[in-house]
Amino acid sequence: MLTVQDLWQKYSKTPDPATREKLVLEYLPLVKYVVGRLAVTLPPTVDAEDLVGYGVMGLITAIERFNPERGFKFETFAVSRIRGAIIDELRSQDWLPRSVRQKAKEMEGSIRSLEHQLGRTATDGELATALGTTVDNLPKSLSEIVAPVLSLDDLVMMSDDGQKVSWLDTLADDRLGPAAAFDAEEMTDILGKAIDLLPERERLLVSLYYHEGLTLKEIGQVLSVTESRVCQLHSQAVGRLRTKINQMVSG
Repeated sequence: MLTVQDLWQKYSKTPDPATREKLVLEYLPLVKYVVGRLAVTLPPTVDAEDLVGYGVMGLITAIERFNPERGFKFETFAVSRIRGAIIDELRSQDWLPRSVRQKAKEMEGSIRSLEHQLGRTATDGELATALGTTVDNLPKSLSEIVAPVLSLDDLVMMSDDGQKVSWLDTLADDRLGPAAAFDAEEMTDILGKAIDLLPERERLLVSLYYHEGLTLKEIGQVLSVTESRVCQLHSQAVGRLRTKINQMVSG
């Protein structure tokens, strides 16, 4: 039975469909992993099975473009393209209503004005008042700001060849030229500063989810809350980050 290394060697010499299919089956868990991460930020009307289908197309593209001789791990290379394929497909379907986009823009403007006046990060109570809601409903309100972004993973920049690249993957991608690499470093610095301004609990959640790779259930155990509450806190954190990053970028 051929090992994964054998399959890559065979495919590198002769990229035939049969070998590619075997590699797809070998790395299919990567697709399910990415879908699981993105599902946290998507409405329940989005079918997870559809996301898997979009992700498999991204996986196939990754296999066709991957060069083992460059020294990069395929998993790192593939995750970016799987996620990108899913996000691009969702956007092409224009699944988010224009009214929601407009409301998100208005809410973001309200938060920006409030924090400019305060000169600091607004408390939950202050945010709720500014958005015309209650503290209990604040996560739901902030999730509407997050919706056009999908997740923190979807904060992207453009590479030299015009393709979208997630800030999380820039260090592992050899397609970036000097100018794009500088932009990636600057974006990472801005994001780090924005995360530092989050309330402690949200800052911890971002660290556990995006850097430590914990599941929602594991994060819930750390924070002593339910998985659904973790989802709410995630939306709240990313909503704040979106606003703060836009403030920093726009000056």
